[in-house]
Amino acid sequence: MEISKLYEIFQQHKVVTTDSRDCPEGSIFFALKGASFDGNKFAAAALDKGCAFAVVDEAEYAVAGDPRYILTDDCLHTFQQLARYHRRALGTKIVGITGTNGKTTTKELVSAVLGEKYNVLFTQGNFNNDIGVPKTLLRLTKEHEIAVVEMGASHPGDIKTLVDIVEPDCGIITNVGRAHLQGFGSFEGVVKTKGELYDYLRTRKDSIAFIHNENEHLLGIADGLTLVRYGCIDAPGLYVWGHVTECAPFLNFEWRRQEGPIHRVETHLIGSYNVYNMLAAAAIGLWFGVSEEQICLALASYVPSNNRSELVVTAHNRLIVDAYNANPTSMKAALENFRDMRADNKMCILGMMNELGTASHEEHQRVVDFLRDARFDDVWLVGSEFEAIDNPFRTFHDVEEVKAAIATARPEGKTILIKGSNSTKLFQLPELL
Repeated sequence: MEISKLYEIFQQHKVVTTDSRDCPEGSIFFALKGASFDGNKFAAAALDKGCAFAVVDEAEYAVAGDPRYILTDDCLHTFQQLARYHRRALGTKIVGITGTNGKTTTKELVSAVLGEKYNVLFTQGNFNNDIGVPKTLLRLTKEHEIAVVEMGASHPGDIKTLVDIVEPDCGIITNVGRAHLQGFGSFEGVVKTKGELYDYLRTRKDSIAFIHNENEHLLGIADGLTLVRYGCIDAPGLYVWGHVTECAPFLNFEWRRQEGPIHRVETHLIGSYNVYNMLAAAAIGLWFGVSEEQICLALASYVPSNNRSELVVTAHNRLIVDAYNANPTSMKAALENFRDMRADNKMCILGMMNELGTASHEEHQRVVDFLRDARFDDVWLVGSEFEAIDNPFRTFHDVEEVKAAIATARPEGKTILIKGSNSTKLFQLPELL
């Protein structure tokens, strides 16, 4: 079936699902495949549960004579093409966001700022891959005035695939760092892949790239782009300038537009590194005509969630919970911020960092070296990569061992940084501390 014909069906059935356990009445089921499942096998069940149509890519699962089955060569490709067709049909302005660290927080902040003036659609959670991005686009309606779409990557070419679906009008790479090295092969591979957003913007007339003006890696690949610059070092051509005034533990900062008046913002975010995410949101908001007062209100009102830079105060301790993900760049930033934070009785519970390939041992050793040099003494390290390193700190194989240690040691009166890759499951710890 041609995409135009499928789009006609979508116009009448505007809810899509890829999960046969979630089949809203009248929706379209796409039988996607994964490493351990084949959605084709669940197409009939999806129809029985309420779906109006099932898109499959294996003929044996398309019941002959039943018009509810739509046979295609590749369900995922069809899903993505439908999303792009819908995006083109509506013509909504789209801000594309990618980067090694901070992209989800930046997406949330940009959406909050733009939401002061516009009806905004934005990526939910971290649905930023080749399935999540099309799902976001297919949620677009005529009522949405602008969309903010987050795009993630773990292999070369991932961002190119996504920008070809999203077709953003403008975009931002928050930063580039040492993450997913097993998939990218090297830091240079990270830069090249994230830079695929810039490559796409070069093909669009009147496109804009918002850029951290002190990031030499980004500036080095931004030739030929119209740049809107933000940063903490005042410089000619800077659109938005700002600096941290306090971080104890919440980030407070000042900012201004070019030579305009200075604004002071008290945030609910932990970490001085988040000032760049704040300034990016301010720059994007200003570019789209949001007032400076509205920007300040949105940034001050934003409250983080999902284990990202959260302060959690329990009956016994203060917790800085950043346990959604970790890579060498974000780990270093979190530890530097924690080192410099004014707080008593500091403790670190750190989980190992995944997908680093041959660089894993070296990167985990760097974490241990930093902890030693910063003179942190109350440190718990979790995971096999830390177990393989000769270090002076207490080491645990997994989160279950940490839970047992908490039950015995019962830490109290401490400020505790909890950070690690999501797979280490350190997000289970706050309720025990």
